[in-house]
Amino acid sequence: MPSNDVRTVLQAAVPTVVAGVVAAAISGGVAGGKGALGSVIGTVLVILFMGIGLGVLLRTARSFPHLFQSMGLMLYTAQLLLLFIFLAVFKNTTLFNPRAFAISLVVATIVWVAAQARGHMKAKILYVEPESSKDDKSEKTGSST
Repeated sequence: MPSNDVRTVLQAAVPTVVAGVVAAAISGGVAGGKGALGSVIGTVLVILFMGIGLGVLLRTARSFPHLFQSMGLMLYTAQLLLLFIFLAVFKNTTLFNPRAFAISLVVATIVWVAAQARGHMKAKILYVEPESSKDDKSEKTGSST
């Protein structure tokens, strides 16, 4: 993964981890150990789904730029469906607190998306290919008198 891609993932993952730690601490104080576990599971799920999705999207942008927008839409739809399936499977679980899980899932998702948007706004990504100085000297035309 190129350094620019790693930077993009880290700019979104680090604030999400911080939000997950805060959510786990609050949930642990309010709902006990099961609340903290629910928050941790929710945060890990968001980081896993969004991180894998962003990696796939960055790879698609490099390999097939014409598919970037449709791939992004399909990817986010698939992520939402996977989260709904996970919620449906574990809706009556006693392993963790479902309310703490759901709240931290939403908070972590919002933090991830906001951090990713901020990272893209701050990134200095060229949208035009700059000309190199070597090519300028070798491609001069006209007489050399």
